[in-house]
Amino acid sequence: MEDTMPLKQKAGRPWLPPRWFIRFAWTFHRTLYRASGGRLGLRRPRPGRWGMLRLTTVGRRTGRQRGVILAYFEDGGDLVTLAMNGWGKSEPAWWLNLRDHPDAAVQVTDGRRLVRAHAAAGDERSRLWARWHEYDPELDAYAALRPTETAVVVLAPRPEAPDKS
Repeated sequence: MEDTMPLKQKAGRPWLPPRWFIRFAWTFHRTLYRASGGRLGLRRPRPGRWGMLRLTTVGRRTGRQRGVILAYFEDGGDLVTLAMNGWGKSEPAWWLNLRDHPDAAVQVTDGRRLVRAHAAAGDERSRLWARWHEYDPELDAYAALRPTETAVVVLAPRPEAPDKS
């Protein structure tokens, strides 16, 4: 008998595209951003739609700068994202980098910002997780695909380092 269940609800799990497609989409998005000189690929969040930012971290093993484009929303002066790795099992490399080197930079549509990252915990995490539900009502079902709790990452503003000249 042919399987007639819709793709999105197969066996009570949300549908995800194949991993190769997710990785291709990430590569295409980064290429579009670079090829356009940063004019395409980022967007501000608005009600019902998350924004896109470019996060630059320091590699935990190489010490080299690493860039990634992430979904986010604004919470006061903070930017909030999820360390989900396309809902894959492993932690994203950018999050592992931030845990070792929490100071980073983000590029948003209105310019560059220096930030310091931390994982939200307790009431802060609960509040921010609930805010993500405004953008994706199936968030809990997707998070259940991962073997570990998905970190809610807060990118808080930090002052520019003083000039030492």
